[in-house]
Amino acid sequence: MEIESVAPSVLTQGTQTKSISNATAVNEADIPTAFSDLASSALGTEVLYTTDEFFAAASNLLTPTPAIQRPGVFISTGAFYDGWETRRHNPAPPDYVILRLGAAAGRVAAIEVDTAHFNGNHAEAVSIQGCFQPGGDEANAIVFGWGAGEGGWTSLLSRSPCGPNKRQAWTLPKLTKPITHLRLCMFPDGGIARLRVWGQAVAGEIAADEVVDLAAAVNGGVVVAWTNDRFGPASNILLPGRGKDMGDGWETARSREPGHEDRCVVRLGWRGRVQKIVVDTKDFKGNYPRAIRVEGLDASEVGDIEAHWTTLLTDRPVGPDAEWVFGTDLLDASARETAFQYIKLVMIPDGGIKRFRVFGRRE
Repeated sequence: MEIESVAPSVLTQGTQTKSISNATAVNEADIPTAFSDLASSALGTEVLYTTDEFFAAASNLLTPTPAIQRPGVFISTGAFYDGWETRRHNPAPPDYVILRLGAAAGRVAAIEVDTAHFNGNHAEAVSIQGCFQPGGDEANAIVFGWGAGEGGWTSLLSRSPCGPNKRQAWTLPKLTKPITHLRLCMFPDGGIARLRVWGQAVAGEIAADEVVDLAAAVNGGVVVAWTNDRFGPASNILLPGRGKDMGDGWETARSREPGHEDRCVVRLGWRGRVQKIVVDTKDFKGNYPRAIRVEGLDASEVGDIEAHWTTLLTDRPVGPDAEWVFGTDLLDASARETAFQYIKLVMIPDGGIKRFRVFGRRE
């Protein structure tokens, strides 16, 4: 699926997304993860309301790491489950949870529902709706008021069966229009471990001359290609903040070949001119890369990861557990005058990077 760029002005268009009625079920191997997980708590997505979470909190749905299992461990309400689990015998199905995206809005490409470790107490079926209701508490109150009714919701996934202890996913025919809120309905009750909503974040309005992080996931930046992510996904480098530990960065396998390099390609949220680059190796103390390089490409689509690129920043050494800032004076003079849509981060030869920032002005 092609990733389309989105202008911030779309955030002023309408209050509903287009109805999606032909989502397609796909195998686990075909889940299109070259997008951001819009439902992740790492992007700031929050639970606004849930009908029930007696056995396990709905906020667990948004945890970016896979669900864990603790056989034989019991808490006050029963067996430990890492997910959202409601009471039995729901008299008025469905149980549902309402989410507010952490990004200003997002466009959805695919939906994943994971019932890991729920077997015999899993949800029998799910449906998902989205809406575009920008604003703060007032907008949230409007969405809350719709409850389980139609309100301003638009269907993203009609009622679909849910199996036990498995990942199941559905792709949409194209990226949706922007949405700000999601509602996950569970029929009639039960448990779901994780919800992943793969798509592209849409940033809020910014001034034309404002310097912003063009690569940030909340601004629509997406990692579209990578050579290796053995110990941590490359998409982590675009997340907000500096993270909590080594587990929420990008880490590759140890290389054994002379001259090896690991690379990832970022499609910027905005096409723009780069003024500053920040590479953060926080928490990587014995496994940081020896050096990094940054290149740019201005094209409608990236194609081959080995395509011709323009060097923005030549090989620069980095060290452990620190932010490494490369200002305008260190960037290639001619490249500074070029607007790029894609940026390639090169690790020499391998290792771990926590965050990657590309500051500049959009075109």
